[in-house]
This record gives sequence, structure tokens and C-alpha cells, in this order.
Amino acid sequence: MAKATPPTVELDELTALFYESQEDLGTFVAVPPETCPAPYRAILAHQSHMTVAVEKRHGCSVDVEVLEARTSGPHYLRKILLRRQSDQRVVQFGIVRLATLALQPQVRDEILAQRIPLGRVLIDHNVMRQVQLSGIWQVTCGPELAALFSCPQGHRCFGRTALIYCD
Repeated sequence: MAKATPPTVELDELTALFYESQEDLGTFVAVPPETCPAPYRAILAHQSHMTVAVEKRHGCSVDVEVLEARTSGPHYLRKILLRRQSDQRVVQFGIVRLATLALQPQVRDEILAQRIPLGRVLIDHNVMRQVQLSGIWQVTCGPELAALFSCPQGHRCFGRTALIYCD
């Protein structure tokens, strides 16, 4: 019997939702989680919401800033930053593709209002969810990501791709 292949998040497909050239954002190299430096590994290599991991790491709640959003068929797409509430420093960049039809209207409306991070909305509404880590990426910041993080172009950081299954 053939083993089923779990679904994955295709990085190129996600970045193409908002970027003609992925290099504007950065260059990405897949890395095993165990080779990721410890501070990044603690934030990225888990089966939980990034909102929770980032808030734990920084010791404060985060706010979402939606840079761009639109719908495409059954999906709601958004490009976001998470900022620490303590000083508004950017601590996460993300691209979200979400099938909204599976969500209760109140949950969907709160997400579409763009005021609260996605993970926090799902947690606050007790939406049953399973987060599946798909990959860890070493990222060399391109011009846009460097500007968003206020760091030099070429700065190295890490990121992840993941799937969130909701009830």
C-alpha cells in the first residue's frame, strides 16, 4: 500500500500571491529545523500558532498590520506584519492564504476586519485547529523585507511555512 503524501505549503506559490519576483522579498533556502539557530528554532519549529510563539518570545502581545489583502476565489489572502505592543517593533512578516468558507461567520468577519492576528482570532473563538509545520527557511532579506524589518539588505533570518487545519 502506498504511503499518502501529506499536503505541503509551496513557498513559491505563496510568495507569487504578492510578488512578481520572489527576490524582492528575499532568497529562501530550506533547512532542517535542527540546524536553525536556537532563538529562531524556538519560535519556528513547532506545531502551534506563530502568534502564541512570538508573544511568548517577546513577552508581550502583538498587533497585526495588514499591508495588503484581497480575495481570490474561496481564499482570503493577506500580507501582514506582527508588531510588539510594547514598542511597535516588527517581529514577524507573513503571507496568509485562508479558505474562509470553513469558518463560522463571526470568526470570518473578525479575520476580515484585520484588527487581530489570525492565530489570536482562532484561539479566542475556540476554533479547533491543527497546525502542521511544512518547512523552515533560511532567508536572506531582499529590498522589501529589509525595509519592513529595518535591517540591511542581505541580512539573514529564518522563517517557516505551515498549514492550519480548522474544524
